[in-house]
Amino acid sequence: MTPLDDNSVAALYESGDTVYSNSWPPQDPVTEDFPPGENPGKKVQSYIAEALDYIQIARDFWENGELENALEALDQAYSLVLKVETFDAPGLIQQKEDLRFTISKRILEIYASRNLVVNGTHDEIPVEINRHVKAEIKRFTKGGEKTFFKQSYQRSGRYRPYIVAKLKAAGLPEELSWLPLIESGYKVRALSKARALGLWQFIPSTGYKFGLKRDMYIDERLDPEKATRAAIKYLQELHKMFGDWTTVLAAYNSGEGRVLRVIRDQNINYLDNFWDLYKRLPLETARYVPRFLATLHIINNLEKYGLADIRLDEPLDFETVTVSRRMHLKNVAKALDVSEKELRAMNPELRYGVLPPENYEINVPRGFSTQLLAKLGEIPITTPPQRAFVYHRVRPGETLSTIAERYRTSVRSIQIANNIRRKNFIRAGQRLKIPQKGTRVYPAKAKSNRPQTYPSVHVVRSGESLWIIARRYGTTINAIQAENSLRSTSLHIGQELSIPGTKPPVTAKPTEGGRTYTVRNGDSPYTIALKHNLPLKKLLELNQLNPRSRIYPGQTLYIE
Repeated sequence: MTPLDDNSVAALYESGDTVYSNSWPPQDPVTEDFPPGENPGKKVQSYIAEALDYIQIARDFWENGELENALEALDQAYSLVLKVETFDAPGLIQQKEDLRFTISKRILEIYASRNLVVNGTHDEIPVEINRHVKAEIKRFTKGGEKTFFKQSYQRSGRYRPYIVAKLKAAGLPEELSWLPLIESGYKVRALSKARALGLWQFIPSTGYKFGLKRDMYIDERLDPEKATRAAIKYLQELHKMFGDWTTVLAAYNSGEGRVLRVIRDQNINYLDNFWDLYKRLPLETARYVPRFLATLHIINNLEKYGLADIRLDEPLDFETVTVSRRMHLKNVAKALDVSEKELRAMNPELRYGVLPPENYEINVPRGFSTQLLAKLGEIPITTPPQRAFVYHRVRPGETLSTIAERYRTSVRSIQIANNIRRKNFIRAGQRLKIPQKGTRVYPAKAKSNRPQTYPSVHVVRSGESLWIIARRYGTTINAIQAENSLRSTSLHIGQELSIPGTKPPVTAKPTEGGRTYTVRNGDSPYTIALKHNLPLKKLLELNQLNPRSRIYPGQTLYIE
């Protein structure tokens, strides 16, 4: 679905033509809201035309700074859209949804502009302090992220001057230069769980979209300058899409598709409170904007938060030389008598520290370009970087022998790399790691001849299953089930399992005339003791439990 932009709205407004004419007359129309004999299509067209009028009026009010009147006009427009009967006509349903989305988006923009500084424009970043922002300020200044914030702020000195200059040249707010603090902590090689990389945390597809190249030699997401240029393009695109910077920040974190879906799939008709949008986003994204606004607040009040004395890192001072020789940075550093670490910091996009063989602009400390060109012929050519493994999908009829022969490796190496114990135990469709030539693989650490001892009882943790536990202790699921009288494979966090083959837990024997009790859903040691007129302390002693021990349905307890 493509929402109506300002040009589309204006075009429809100015044309005066019949907007929806190909669906009339609809079959079996609902006519109860229309006078007898009147064509429903004309009524619908009048609603749409009037709604477009109000959308245009709202924009005029907004541009003149009359925000309340603009909101009133959009309310009127939306009430008219609600009156449009679609008669299940696909084209009309689409256009009605486009109008609804356009009104919702405009309301978000107006609410955002309400929080701007005096005489500001809707191109600025809204300034707001609310409970969400205050919570992030506390985390950054008093909580567990205090050290992270201080170290990130210190690293910012190395990269912010360049970022600020590029933002100003692009006409974007200078405050956006603090985005890398919450994205990556200003760490060039920061890698997220989603495989986002670099200062600006680009995933491969988004990086490629905005011109960041990646091959066996380089990954331009790691280059602060190239990634900054790409980030500016992305931010500009998002601002054209959403119109206000607060929504742009959320979209930068989670992707524009996620934010658009939240706006379109809302249960209410439209978002009449700007922060309602973030309550419908994932927690990480919902916290993203408050974290950014908290960062701006702290940076503007460094003395208040004890950060005024932090000395910022100096920007890297280098010059660029174009070479066409496949060299390793360690050899370049040796030839120039400079630190390899410093040289790597100046050329972070080199994935393996090896220059590509074609023309490449290498950064060297200022004043060393002439020396590099003079010694270029003395620096040895290095071998190209190679992946340690490639992947192979097993086809019907293939064996480890035929696969090893194809990739010029050994069956043993493939077995070790994939933890395969029997060389004939592979199946079609299986994905195998194949060690490349020259890559050494090592088997898992040999087990000692001495019997390995394990704890007699395992406490189930989050994410564990019987299969994981059985593999960890070198036993089987059936053995654990039999040992613990489990009827199913279901587990719960905190459940205690006896491990077969280990020393069984010491369990008190029932006294003469004693009996057992099988734990049921909802039971606790206290309720069981109360039910059997037994002191809680005695119940715990009989069953070798402590006050923090957890019991589970099906467990057998001794009752005196």
